[in-house]
Amino acid sequence: MGNHRSPLLVALVSVFFYSSVVLAAPVTYNVVSLGAKGDGKTDSTRAFLTAWTQACASVSPATIYVPAGRFYLRKVAFNGPCKNTAILIRIDATLVAPSDYNVLGNSGSWLAFSHVKGVTLSGGILDGQGTGLWACKASGKGCPTGATTLEFSNSNNIVVSGLTSLNSQMFHIVVNGCQNVKMQGVKVSADGNSPNTDGIHVQLSSGVTILNSNIRTGDDCISIGPGATNLWMENIACGPGHGISIGSLGKDANEAGVQNVTVKTATFTGTQNGVRIKSWGRASNGFARNILFQHAVMVNVQNPIVIDQNYCPDNKGCPGQVSGVKISDVTYQDIHGSSATEVAVKFDCSPGNPCSRIRLENVKLTYQNQVAAASCSHAVGTSSGLVQPTSCL
Repeated sequence: MGNHRSPLLVALVSVFFYSSVVLAAPVTYNVVSLGAKGDGKTDSTRAFLTAWTQACASVSPATIYVPAGRFYLRKVAFNGPCKNTAILIRIDATLVAPSDYNVLGNSGSWLAFSHVKGVTLSGGILDGQGTGLWACKASGKGCPTGATTLEFSNSNNIVVSGLTSLNSQMFHIVVNGCQNVKMQGVKVSADGNSPNTDGIHVQLSSGVTILNSNIRTGDDCISIGPGATNLWMENIACGPGHGISIGSLGKDANEAGVQNVTVKTATFTGTQNGVRIKSWGRASNGFARNILFQHAVMVNVQNPIVIDQNYCPDNKGCPGQVSGVKISDVTYQDIHGSSATEVAVKFDCSPGNPCSRIRLENVKLTYQNQVAAASCSHAVGTSSGLVQPTSCL
């Protein structure tokens, strides 16, 4: 036969070679087999870091599996870049932060992903154990700032699905400097008077989608910071909390703007604000434009529709200054329900940079079963359909 190989042998060899190289089977790293203990007490930080290091070094797709239990973790930094772009972290457990807030208090974040691509976080409960820090802050003692529970920075193609965040020390979830992030079925739960516990905060990021999520917290349900573009939020339940807020913007003189933001089908229950845009009363080149708030239900909300361009906490660093942030092309469509205060629509815009192209379409807000009031300052725009309170634009 000389050097002739049988066609069958050649086919088998090539199939084996192809399947082993290209279709390399995903590898799974179980944190328990790497030393983690789900007893809520044993420090499992090292096992989680080992699982991450191995998954990140894998050239084929990798899964990190966290079985049922309570896993105690100190700060975990999930750093990239990785050798593959498909890491699934599947959590059937509760991850528990240290109850002593000083352990994480000045570390910035508890679970931090940076410079990663293609990471999916599925399921799980993150217990930030923040109640002690909230109490410390309420007492007026010198306390640490607190840690964000889950942070993604400088990362792309991220999915967060079916995750629950409880009692974060500070922000629950932060997306900073990322592209193409999808969150769905996220639950956030913290006390209505817990300080600085924003549910989801997005800044310097594009292509962020937040779907089918339920947020109950002590600060903004969703906050949108400078440099956020192409955001889509749909089917969001908010309350208690401070509403869905763009801003505060304009804290810095040079600041990236916010644009192309859609909030669609949201319910606000007993919140401080509904849909809000706020900027500092000081010089800035920032802007907010091309924003759509559509299909929102307000249930006893203090400020259902609000633009505040005179934000100046404690009147420090900006009294008497004019906001430089330019707000334009903001549409409010099909917004209805009840206001807890008489003024349901308030546009308090910048005298130096009036709000422009504000559109109200089919807005109906009541106060104590009567028509509510509207207040406009330096705001220009149009209204169409039924608009109650009567537009003051």
